[in-house]
Amino acid sequence: MTRYRLTTLLSLIVGAAPLFFGLNFILNPGGAPDGYGIEPWPTGNADGYFIVKGVRDIAAAGVTFLLLGLGKRQVLGWAVLINAVIPLGDALAVVTHGGTVTTALTVHISAAAVVVLTAALLLTERQPQATEPTAAGYALR
Repeated sequence: MTRYRLTTLLSLIVGAAPLFFGLNFILNPGGAPDGYGIEPWPTGNADGYFIVKGVRDIAAAGVTFLLLGLGKRQVLGWAVLINAVIPLGDALAVVTHGGTVTTALTVHISAAAVVVLTAALLLTERQPQATEPTAAGYALR
Protein backbone atom coordinates (compact mmCIF):
# COMPACT_ATOMS: atom_id res chain seq x y z
CA MET A 1 0.00 0.00 0.00
CA THR A 2 1.41 3.38 -0.94
CA ARG A 3 1.73 6.16 1.57
CA TYR A 4 -0.90 8.17 -0.33
CA ARG A 5 -3.43 5.33 -0.06
CA LEU A 6 -2.57 4.71 3.60
CA THR A 7 -3.11 8.39 4.36
CA THR A 8 -6.39 8.36 2.44
CA LEU A 9 -7.53 5.29 4.39
CA LEU A 10 -6.57 6.91 7.71
CA SER A 11 -8.39 10.09 6.66
CA LEU A 12 -11.53 8.07 5.94
CA ILE A 13 -11.25 6.41 9.36
CA VAL A 14 -10.67 9.79 11.04
CA GLY A 15 -13.88 11.00 9.35
CA ALA A 16 -15.95 7.84 9.82
CA ALA A 17 -15.26 7.40 13.54
CA PRO A 18 -16.71 10.73 14.70
CA LEU A 19 -19.59 10.36 12.24
CA PHE A 20 -20.45 6.99 13.82
CA PHE A 21 -20.03 8.31 17.38
CA GLY A 22 -22.04 11.45 16.64
CA LEU A 23 -24.94 9.58 15.08
CA ASN A 24 -24.81 7.02 17.88
CA PHE A 25 -25.06 9.71 20.59
CA ILE A 26 -28.03 11.31 18.82
CA LEU A 27 -29.88 8.15 17.79
CA ASN A 28 -28.93 5.82 20.66
CA PRO A 29 -28.55 8.00 23.76
CA GLY A 30 -29.29 5.05 26.05
CA GLY A 31 -26.41 2.92 24.77
CA ALA A 32 -23.90 5.35 23.26
CA PRO A 33 -22.24 6.41 26.53
CA ASP A 34 -21.16 2.83 27.33
CA GLY A 35 -17.41 2.68 26.92
CA TYR A 36 -16.97 6.46 26.85
CA GLY A 37 -15.46 6.33 30.32
CA ILE A 38 -17.65 8.44 32.59
CA GLU A 39 -19.61 6.48 35.18
CA PRO A 40 -22.36 7.14 36.09
CA TRP A 41 -23.44 9.01 32.98
CA PRO A 42 -25.36 12.29 33.47
CA THR A 43 -29.15 12.08 33.56
CA GLY A 44 -31.99 14.57 33.52
CA ASN A 45 -31.17 17.84 31.79
CA ALA A 46 -27.49 16.89 31.72
CA ASP A 47 -28.20 14.28 29.07
CA GLY A 48 -28.61 17.20 26.63
CA TYR A 49 -24.88 16.77 26.31
CA PHE A 50 -25.60 13.85 23.96
CA ILE A 51 -26.90 16.22 21.30
CA VAL A 52 -23.95 18.59 21.77
CA LYS A 53 -21.44 15.76 21.47
CA GLY A 54 -23.28 14.21 18.54
CA VAL A 55 -23.48 17.43 16.53
CA ARG A 56 -19.83 18.28 17.30
CA ASP A 57 -18.66 14.88 16.08
CA ILE A 58 -20.81 15.00 12.93
CA ALA A 59 -19.47 18.48 12.09
CA ALA A 60 -15.86 17.29 12.49
CA ALA A 61 -16.61 14.35 10.19
CA GLY A 62 -18.26 16.64 7.64
CA VAL A 63 -15.24 18.92 7.41
CA THR A 64 -12.95 15.90 7.05
CA PHE A 65 -15.01 14.36 4.23
CA LEU A 66 -15.47 17.70 2.47
CA LEU A 67 -11.76 18.49 2.35
CA LEU A 68 -10.86 14.92 1.38
CA GLY A 69 -13.46 14.96 -1.40
CA LEU A 70 -12.19 18.28 -2.71
CA GLY A 71 -8.62 16.95 -2.73
CA LYS A 72 -7.42 19.66 -0.34
CA ARG A 73 -5.07 17.29 1.47
CA GLN A 74 -2.79 19.97 2.97
CA VAL A 75 -5.77 21.87 4.42
CA LEU A 76 -7.24 18.55 5.55
CA GLY A 77 -4.02 17.89 7.45
CA TRP A 78 -4.41 21.14 9.38
CA ALA A 79 -8.11 20.49 10.05
CA VAL A 80 -7.39 16.96 11.26
CA LEU A 81 -4.61 18.27 13.51
CA ILE A 82 -7.01 20.81 15.02
CA ASN A 83 -9.59 18.05 15.47
CA ALA A 84 -7.08 16.13 17.61
CA VAL A 85 -8.20 18.44 20.42
CA ILE A 86 -11.53 16.58 20.51
CA PRO A 87 -10.29 13.19 21.78
CA LEU A 88 -7.81 14.98 24.06
CA GLY A 89 -10.68 16.94 25.58
CA ASP A 90 -12.70 13.75 25.89
CA ALA A 91 -9.81 12.12 27.79
CA LEU A 92 -9.64 15.11 30.11
CA ALA A 93 -13.40 14.88 30.71
CA VAL A 94 -13.05 11.20 31.58
CA VAL A 95 -10.25 11.63 34.14
CA THR A 96 -11.85 14.68 35.75
CA HIS A 97 -15.36 13.22 36.01
CA GLY A 98 -14.99 9.86 37.66
CA GLY A 99 -13.54 7.81 34.82
CA THR A 100 -10.31 5.87 34.89
CA VAL A 101 -6.96 6.84 33.47
CA THR A 102 -6.92 3.46 31.73
CA THR A 103 -10.09 4.30 29.79
CA ALA A 104 -8.83 7.79 29.00
CA LEU A 105 -5.59 6.34 27.61
CA THR A 106 -6.97 3.32 25.75
CA VAL A 107 -10.03 4.98 24.24
CA HIS A 108 -9.35 8.68 23.86
CA ILE A 109 -5.57 9.18 23.86
CA SER A 110 -5.13 6.30 21.41
CA ALA A 111 -7.71 7.97 19.15
CA ALA A 112 -5.83 11.27 19.45
CA ALA A 113 -2.61 9.48 18.46
CA VAL A 114 -4.22 8.13 15.28
CA VAL A 115 -5.61 11.58 14.47
CA VAL A 116 -2.21 13.26 14.99
CA LEU A 117 -0.46 10.56 12.92
CA THR A 118 -2.97 11.11 10.11
CA ALA A 119 -2.43 14.86 10.27
CA ALA A 120 1.36 14.43 10.20
CA LEU A 121 1.14 12.17 7.15
CA LEU A 122 -1.14 14.62 5.35
CA LEU A 123 1.00 17.63 6.21
CA THR A 124 4.21 15.98 5.03
CA GLU A 125 2.85 14.64 1.74
CA ARG A 126 4.71 15.83 -1.29
CA GLN A 127 2.55 17.84 -3.62
CA PRO A 128 2.10 16.28 -7.08
CA GLN A 129 4.50 17.57 -9.71
CA ALA A 130 3.11 19.32 -12.75
CA THR A 131 2.96 17.07 -15.78
CA GLU A 132 4.53 17.78 -19.13
CA PRO A 133 2.23 19.54 -21.58
CA THR A 134 0.94 17.52 -24.52
CA ALA A 135 -0.62 18.58 -27.79
CA ALA A 136 -4.08 18.32 -26.22
CA GLY A 137 -3.20 20.19 -23.05
CA TYR A 138 -1.82 18.49 -19.95
CA ALA A 139 -1.22 14.79 -19.59
CA LEU A 140 -3.28 12.94 -17.02
CA ARG A 141 -1.44 11.45 -14.05
